[in-house]
Amino acid sequence: MAMTALELGLRGAVVALFLVVCAVLLLRYAAVHRAAHLGAAMGVAGAAYAITTAPFFPASTFGWSSPFIAFAMGSPVIFWLWARAMFDERFTLRPWHAAVWTLLAGLGVVSHNCWTIWPDLAGPCGRALALATIGFAVLGIAQIPKGWRTAVTTARGRILIALLIGIGLQMMFAAAAGLAAIPTRSISLSAALALGAFALIAIWMMLFDPPESQPAVAGAGTGQAAPVARSLAKGGPPASSQAALNHLKHLMATERTYRQEGLTIGVLAVKLGMPEYRLRTLINDGLGHRNFNAFLNRYRLDEAKAALADAGQAEVLVLTIALDAGFQSLAPFNRAFKADTGLTPTEFRRRATAAQTTDAAEIARSE
Repeated sequence: MAMTALELGLRGAVVALFLVVCAVLLLRYAAVHRAAHLGAAMGVAGAAYAITTAPFFPASTFGWSSPFIAFAMGSPVIFWLWARAMFDERFTLRPWHAAVWTLLAGLGVVSHNCWTIWPDLAGPCGRALALATIGFAVLGIAQIPKGWRTAVTTARGRILIALLIGIGLQMMFAAAAGLAAIPTRSISLSAALALGAFALIAIWMMLFDPPESQPAVAGAGTGQAAPVARSLAKGGPPASSQAALNHLKHLMATERTYRQEGLTIGVLAVKLGMPEYRLRTLINDGLGHRNFNAFLNRYRLDEAKAALADAGQAEVLVLTIALDAGFQSLAPFNRAFKADTGLTPTEFRRRATAAQTTDAAEIARSE
């Protein structure tokens, strides 16, 4: 009884975690990343699976439990579509994808609810569902090679690959257990633990930006973009990457996109028409920045320093300059500025003004 209570509590926590995944994806990424809605659907499916495989869940009824079963059993199709959206740049959702999901979800509802009514129908449906689950899990994992070379260059990309493989293997294991007639109760706790781990990893990936390893580049931190040493050793980046770098530099240096409020790497990726992981690779490996925030702050700080050194803007408040450059408030601007220059913005302006005054005096004496 104690183990059952522990499992029910764990499953409740897993459901809550998946709901957090859905909320973060829909609120933070839905407008800028094409895979966000599919990721949220994965979260709903994960929560439904945690509920439908829990102790005391009704074994056979066509009542209120059917929607939960449909979402849980249709999850392999959602997993496959989500993997395609993450790794296949040419992927777009089609109406027939919904038909495939409906078919698999229907098999799940029939196989779950008909054991006591039509066992001769439930058995074949259950086997078909298990085989389809294994097939879609394999198809999902098979999407990885399409974006492998770029994804493995960043920590986030490597974690994404591990998460996708882990979810796919868990689906195959559960389906194989069903084909082998292994009692659900014997693997239910391990399944709940696996679901919880997947949810925690997903939340960590969405809410935190793991620092990437900073490549050894000449001139890093000077505001000048420097390519990675290994790119130089290969004769420079490919033409497609160079075109993307040029577009990125145009957006930042000419259109000053860094000033945009709420700018995220996802928003910038949409503007460039490329997956987020590819943009992250361009920023880290193509330009030598530690992460997206360091890249963004480079442009913002350079603009702020130019404004602070401009005698024509001597009366402009430091806060106004910070906000114009894209910072959301004064405190993070002061911290970033001090870390970059060793001076506060006010000290920097004072020194720039003094240097300009000295230069003007020297020019006047020479005349």
